[in-house]
Amino acid sequence: MKIGIVKEIKDKEFRVGLMPASVRELTAAGHDVLVETGAGAGIGFADEHYVAAGARLAPTAADVFATAEMIVKVKEPQPQECRMLRPGQLLFTYLHLAPDPEQARLLMESGCTAIAYETVEDRAGRLPLLAPMSEIAGRMSVQVGAVALHRGEGGSGVLLGGVPGVLPAKVAVIGGGVVGANAARMALGLGADVVVLDRSVARLAQLDDLYGPRLKTAFASAEAVEAVAADADLVIGAVLVPGAAAPKLLHRAHLGRMRRGSVLVDVAIDQGGCFETSHATTHSDPTYVVDGIVHYCVANMPGAVARTSTQALNHATLPYALALAGKGWRRALAEDPGLLRGLNVHEGRITYAAVAEALGTPLADPRTAVAA
Repeated sequence: MKIGIVKEIKDKEFRVGLMPASVRELTAAGHDVLVETGAGAGIGFADEHYVAAGARLAPTAADVFATAEMIVKVKEPQPQECRMLRPGQLLFTYLHLAPDPEQARLLMESGCTAIAYETVEDRAGRLPLLAPMSEIAGRMSVQVGAVALHRGEGGSGVLLGGVPGVLPAKVAVIGGGVVGANAARMALGLGADVVVLDRSVARLAQLDDLYGPRLKTAFASAEAVEAVAADADLVIGAVLVPGAAAPKLLHRAHLGRMRRGSVLVDVAIDQGGCFETSHATTHSDPTYVVDGIVHYCVANMPGAVARTSTQALNHATLPYALALAGKGWRRALAEDPGLLRGLNVHEGRITYAAVAEALGTPLADPRTAVAA
């Protein structure tokens, strides 16, 4: 198969769909890999590294899109990229379509087949291609939240871990999944006073067994979320409904009950955000203030640590890329129901239920696409 890699064009996005080590695996399997010049340069993967791994170089993204049968990316295609996709072409990347009707429309108009990393499942129903970025985003959420609390950044001037004689900051993590668990780990490591809220008592019990009395847990009723947020210096939104728009857990009225200079970090912003006052920001301009509360809502948080993120993502995506390229996407999806769950768009139709519901569009049965 002809596989294409392009340079990511989202603001300060330096990750790359395939690193040279992954390209080597694909070329060794007999596939033809075409890489846009400079695609990995921002994180130390030079063109010569790709050539040594067996890839061919292309001067522009347009050349890659025109030639490749499968495009492997990291972030959702931007409008100019969507317009370069064509019928019969396979796109394998993060999509996050539920809050993005414009991207969905362009992908449907392109006629391509698009598989979303974030909805692929393993045999246990977990999300193996979302997990590595969730781990990174969870850990980063505490780092960026600690910086946003600096007085010069608009925060209240509170140090997460405190010092002898001064109490540590209070951190509330809403959601006890992969993001939330990693956020709690980092916040505890920095000495903060941490509470995790979740609607799964079983998950809270797992976290309690893992961290013991250092970590507080609470059932995430609306009353508890509002009360804990009002008392927190840093609130991390870490909820996920696979493929669907994130539920709104805090509304603007709740901001008035929080201390001025407190910080909201919305890790769910890729799926529309879990705070009513959230809107996507960039690494160039990551924060804004609403009613005295600092909001950090960068939609591609792991892009800030792009080399680590690329390596972690490739370790998860490579087996799937090899299967798609080696078997063809129809057979690969037919043989792997979890990979079939990743199919979001096919020949102008939405094939993932939560996305169709969020966008108000008809749902096409993904099994029909595979069987065609």
